[in-house]
Parts: sequence; C-alpha cells; structure tokens
Amino acid sequence: MLIERIIQLPDMSFFLFGARQTGKTTLIQSRFKESIWTVNLLLSETFYRYQQQPQLFLREAEYQIQREKIRYIFVDEIQRLPTLLNDIHYLMEKYPQVQFILTGSSARKLRRGGYNLLAGRAIQRYLFPFVFQEIREWYTLDEILRFGTLPPLLYRHNNERVEILRAYVDTYLKEEIIAEAFARNVGGFYRFLELAAGQFTEIINYNAIARDAGVSVKTVQSYYSILEDTLIGFYLWPWRKSVRKRLRLHPKFYFFDNGVTNAANRMLGVELPPIWKGKLFEQFIIQELFRYKHYLNSESQLFFWRTAHGAEVDVLIVKGEKIHHAIEIKYSSRIENVHLRGLVAFREEHPEVPCTVVATVSEPFVLKGITVLPYERFLTSIADYL
Repeated sequence: MLIERIIQLPDMSFFLFGARQTGKTTLIQSRFKESIWTVNLLLSETFYRYQQQPQLFLREAEYQIQREKIRYIFVDEIQRLPTLLNDIHYLMEKYPQVQFILTGSSARKLRRGGYNLLAGRAIQRYLFPFVFQEIREWYTLDEILRFGTLPPLLYRHNNERVEILRAYVDTYLKEEIIAEAFARNVGGFYRFLELAAGQFTEIINYNAIARDAGVSVKTVQSYYSILEDTLIGFYLWPWRKSVRKRLRLHPKFYFFDNGVTNAANRMLGVELPPIWKGKLFEQFIIQELFRYKHYLNSESQLFFWRTAHGAEVDVLIVKGEKIHHAIEIKYSSRIENVHLRGLVAFREEHPEVPCTVVATVSEPFVLKGITVLPYERFLTSIADYL
C-alpha cells in the first residue's frame, strides 16, 4: 500500500531535495505517471554513459520532447552529474512547455561547486521521512521514537528495521558523506558522528567534541555543516532579536530521523531508558515542526529560548521577528507545576505570547494559564502554529 504524502509539488520545474530513502523517486513516480522521461543517475550504466559523452543527454532529451511529445523530464540524483544543469537550462528556455523534475540527496555539491542552479527557473522543495499525519494509523509512538519514520521501514518486522537502519548509518553516513566531503581524517569523522549523535537536542559544545574526536574546532564545525547540507540534520538557534548576537551563540542540532539517531548511538537493540525517550520525543516534535514549515512554505522560524540562569523553552515560533508561540515538550503523561518552570520564566518577559506544553497526556487542560496538549492533538493541528 502506497502512503499518500502531504507535500504539494509545484506546476513549474523544481528541485526536490531529501536525504536518501525519504521516498523522492517513489513520490515522483506516483504523481507523474504519463508523458514522462526518466533519467536515473544512480544507475551506473546511465551515469557513466553521460559522464563519458555529455552531449548525449541533450540529444536524447530533444528527441523525447520533439518526437515522443513528453511533458516531463525527471532526472534522479542530479548532484551526481551537475554539469547536466547547463543543458537543462538550455532546454528550459527552448521548450518552456516541458516541466523538469530534478531530485537529489544533497545540494552541497551544487551550491559549493558553483553549478547552475537554474535561478528563477526551478524552485526548491524538500522531502522528509513520513510525518505523523501520514503514518499515524500504522505506527505507535514507541515505534516512532525507536525506529523513526523512513519509508523503507514501513510494514517491516523490527529485526528488518534494525538491519536497514544500521546499514544506513554504516554505508551512507560513514561512506557517502565522507566521500562527498573529501574528508581525510576518516577516523575523526567516525568519532565526531558518534559524539554528535549522542548530544542531539543539547547545545553544541564544539570544543568538547573537537577534543574527544581528536580534530580541530573548525573541522567539527565543518562536519556539522556537512550533516546540514546533506539533510541529515538541522540547527536550532537560540532566540535573540539581533541576528549578529544569535550567531555568536551556540545552537542545538537535531537529526532528521529518530531511527538513524538510535542507529548512530547503537541504541536499536536495547530498551530505551526514559531520559533517552524524552530526548527522542523532543526531537520528534521538533522534526515535525521543521518538516511542516517546509511543506507549508511557511516563513516562520524556529528557535529555542534560554536565559543566563538556565531557564529554557524548547521551541519558539517566530514570524517577522515577533514571537508567535512558545512550546515546551515533555515526555510525560502527568504535567505538573515543576514542568512549567521554563515557560513561567519566559512568560515573565513575554506575557503576551501564548504558551503550550506538548506531552503524552490523554486530554488537554490548562495549568497556570498554560495550555497542555496531547501530542496527537498538537500534531494534527500543527499547521495552525506555523
């Protein structure tokens, strides 16, 4: 059974970026079934043919457009052969009736290599693992926290999920990303990945990670940038009105999928302790906000809030430099005054901002003027917050 994805695809040419195994190819094949010509650069034969004879792509594309009357050209994993973008640019101008669909697991090579990104002619979209509303009928919360929501795991037995996730970390994160980054210190990157995976949801301590990984602080920062560029994770920055002040502070880092996080931490085959589940639950809710922000093309920004005295709120939703909502995330079915300390401190400075606790409670209620919501209810109305 094919799960219907909530992402809306544009009517014009577009890039669709997403980490490996998020379902990009399946999505395109399910949405564009007729009058389409597909070029899969993951296939070695196709890749080497165009690499050795670059002019073939343009000739074959024009044949498809002129003779076969195709309306869509789909190039899968375009970052493997970004020189094709010049020919695609030419084809877009010559055949405006044709829509180009370009997918990739990383925009890093395209941006940093100075390749033609078709500015103004192709917009960018992002695909992520399943969101809660797509798979709520098939996944329990415990499954989401332990295995994440990568599409290949759907309908699999737990032992198969473990093998897929371990292979993902060992082959993709540790081999392909290293190859893409041209990392010379392979051992250093392995140690960095384990340390970064263990510190998800925490404020990054670049110096400590550099010391433990045996690399420089600058190298650690570049490794985090690689994870972000290859869509394996994203930063959450502390809120300050001044952008300059924000960037002087250290962010948190969240991985794009809980199953990959657990695989990198070797936690797939063990009973997850409550504290670890709490971190995974926080990451899960923030992943959902991050994914929906992109799916809705929202201009909202996500931050966390922290005082010099250690009071903290997990997420602020900011629109146009104005704080729209403050959200605390608690993996608990009993929310009491002690869970509200961060929001109470925040509300002293921002009494006008609505505050919500997202938790594993059964029913919504209000405590000290703060709304407490079951996570399911929050996630089914998440668009209202963005």
